[in-house]
Amino acid sequence: MKKSLLLIALLYFCTLAVSAQTKPPFWDDVQTIKKYDQMFKPPVNPVLFVGSSSIRKWDDLTQVFSKYNVLNRGIGGAVINDITYYLNDVVFPYQPRQIVLYVGENDIVNDNVTADTVLNRTKALFKAIRTKLPNTPVAYISIKPSPSRDKFRAKAVASNELIKQFLSGEANTSYIDIFPKMLTKEGRSRNELFVGDMLHMNAEGYAIWQKAVKPYLIKP
Repeated sequence: MKKSLLLIALLYFCTLAVSAQTKPPFWDDVQTIKKYDQMFKPPVNPVLFVGSSSIRKWDDLTQVFSKYNVLNRGIGGAVINDITYYLNDVVFPYQPRQIVLYVGENDIVNDNVTADTVLNRTKALFKAIRTKLPNTPVAYISIKPSPSRDKFRAKAVASNELIKQFLSGEANTSYIDIFPKMLTKEGRSRNELFVGDMLHMNAEGYAIWQKAVKPYLIKP
């Protein structure tokens, strides 16, 4: 009897372990977002900010853009393919009247990822968005120059340029170039715009983003 109970217990925990291993990245984060939406009704037809941690950590986003009915659905650590994967969870259900997108910076730290890789992933993301939201305006925020990722600077610049060229041929899209706005006149990174990890921005960094993004937003 004891052996049978032990076996059942082992099978149970093995099943849990396998289940945890088979979850896609950020599954739990997305489920938390969905539960939050059940408790607190999201705004109707918002300007949807989506992407990686630079979006998620924009804590006063809804306050600084209060006139625009915005919604923050960033996922910390996400790469482009993650946002594509979760479109049915963090984009389409909200029927946004506009999408503001920041993702790609986490892709460039992978040595196997080139600027062309970032471009192709971004193209796939846009294609997936257009399958259900063919006419929704999309504003793309360029990859920022984080001091902790200076060694990837050339890849970031190349990726930004390729994506800018791609978007120039797409309808209802905007390219928001924040890269030069976050550099010194000499082209060096501005550490004062970032918190201690030199990756995530402080209030001064987000103030630059606010000023750059605001002209592109669509009011209700």
